[in-house]
Amino acid sequence: MIDATARQARVIEKLRESGHRLTPQRMAVLDVLLRTKEHPTAEQVYEQVRAEFPMTSLATIYKTVTVLKEMGEILELGSSDGSNHYDGTPHPHPHLICVQCRSIVDVQGDFLEDLPQEVAQRTGYQIVGHQFDFFGICPSCQEGRNEP
Repeated sequence: MIDATARQARVIEKLRESGHRLTPQRMAVLDVLLRTKEHPTAEQVYEQVRAEFPMTSLATIYKTVTVLKEMGEILELGSSDGSNHYDGTPHPHPHLICVQCRSIVDVQGDFLEDLPQEVAQRTGYQIVGHQFDFFGICPSCQEGRNEP
């Protein structure tokens, strides 16, 4: 697996090659998305970037996540509350989503790796992508540590 620094360098090169400006704010957005294990919303990315670059606009965040999503470098995850979360791990993988606090975590393991091929064989579909999420109540909410 490629480390965050090498991946960031690769994404920066792709941005350059495609003619996108590499502003400090855009680099900060990229850094937040590629280094976090969380699945932040654009607003959460905005708060983190604004701490270092107070003049950053929310529009800059949305433009940057759109570019990165279109380049296939991040995933956009929809939420039942209408907000979108962003995942810096660009390959499709399952998530656990808490229905109370809305936290999102990646499911580790390769036990679902063959599922798309199996679905294709059983249905005749040519699978071009997939999203697989589990919904439940996280351990913190079960113990009453999170506010709903």
